[in-house]
Amino acid sequence: MGYYVTVDSGVRLYVEDINPDGSKTIVFLHGWPLSHKQFEYQFDVLPFMGYRCIGIDWRGFGKSDKPISGYNFDQLADDIRTVVDVLRLANFTLAGHSTGGAIAIRYMSRHNGYKVSNLVLIDAAAPIGFTTETANKFLTQALNDRPKMMREVIDNFFFQYITSSFFEWFFQLGLQAAGWSTAAIIITLRDEKLYADLSEVLVPTLIVHGVHDKVIPYAQAQELNQKIRHSQLVPFHYSGHGAFWEERDKFNHLLRQFIG
Repeated sequence: MGYYVTVDSGVRLYVEDINPDGSKTIVFLHGWPLSHKQFEYQFDVLPFMGYRCIGIDWRGFGKSDKPISGYNFDQLADDIRTVVDVLRLANFTLAGHSTGGAIAIRYMSRHNGYKVSNLVLIDAAAPIGFTTETANKFLTQALNDRPKMMREVIDNFFFQYITSSFFEWFFQLGLQAAGWSTAAIIITLRDEKLYADLSEVLVPTLIVHGVHDKVIPYAQAQELNQKIRHSQLVPFHYSGHGAFWEERDKFNHLLRQFIG
């Protein structure tokens, strides 16, 4: 079931809510520049095992409204807080991939882990996102040839082989975003750091990271593991930046084990 939640004046986020009667809830935050649809291979499985799965498209991405502003971690975390309040969620698992992981960490610090019982960080873009060099390259491409940028993103995304059909599907997910929001998040990933947030994460945390990740180096997952209390790091030896798909059976099993 899909619907919209108003989070700001004139800004509605698209929410995909699968199995609302599930006994345990997982809120998924996608990566840049994608949408909730990246978690298709979780949504195909977990709801049938009794979980309520909620995918949220951030402002500017997927099916959500695309305002001109609000693309910093504070506002993006506040948007998630509003959805949590409107849906009256409690005792849920917050799972964020890449930039979604950074947003999840900011949510935990800024909102004191409001209603979150467990945190899952998947190839998280934290405590830093893009280097200045990488960000400036992507920014130039985003403002001049966004499809070319998206193709380069995918070329470095996966360690395992993907079919041309899968490539095209993933490519279209990225192009659903607005150009201005795509560029704005690049700047946020370049300029915002999350070091001070890590000590504020107080719930059990599962860190999943592909050892072949070319987007966010595995060493950053090790740093998160060192600085987030009650965290465990599970390396995915056959994954790049897409552990949620590249080793989806392992990932789904691990998620179920962690949540219970």
